[in-house]
Amino acid sequence: MQAKVKRYLIKTLIFFFIFICFFNFCFQLYRIPTTSMVPTLMPGDYIFVNKLSYGLKVPFSNLRIFKFNSPKRGDVVVFFPPHEKGKAYVKRLIAKEKEEVILKSGNIYVDDKPLVEPVIAKNYYYNQGKYAVKEEKVTVPKRAYFFLGDNSISSADSRFWGFVPEENILGEAIFIWWPTARINMVE
Repeated sequence: MQAKVKRYLIKTLIFFFIFICFFNFCFQLYRIPTTSMVPTLMPGDYIFVNKLSYGLKVPFSNLRIFKFNSPKRGDVVVFFPPHEKGKAYVKRLIAKEKEEVILKSGNIYVDDKPLVEPVIAKNYYYNQGKYAVKEEKVTVPKRAYFFLGDNSISSADSRFWGFVPEENILGEAIFIWWPTARINMVE
């Protein structure tokens, strides 16, 4: 009898170990700490991040084995910023490699065209606040991205710490799973 219980417990532990490893390899749960993505994400929201959205990575490294998709303009992405490798950030992708970004008078231009994608236009808040006043013109380097917070008045983003290298991308924010009143897809 004891041998049967012992085998059952071992199999159960192995199953949970494999499940947890698989879950952590493919997905991540992330808590929103700041107001930088208001109104899309609120402080205290918990989001589900799909680590496979842009390809398969070798566990515990930044090496991407297979690349399924590239991040698209407007995606809400979780990544490690260049100045804080151990701390994940969540922001909206504005521009990709070789694109020129101009931030001027509260407007975003990519390659001299105003950014009019509905998801960005509806969510990007420009205010004359602590972070919003920085205006610039930059070209995104190869294999890098330019990110902004939806709430520019309280967002430290690519305007301040630069471009995010492709290998620093963790995954795409898919949906809010907590609090229950805010359960929804991330747009």
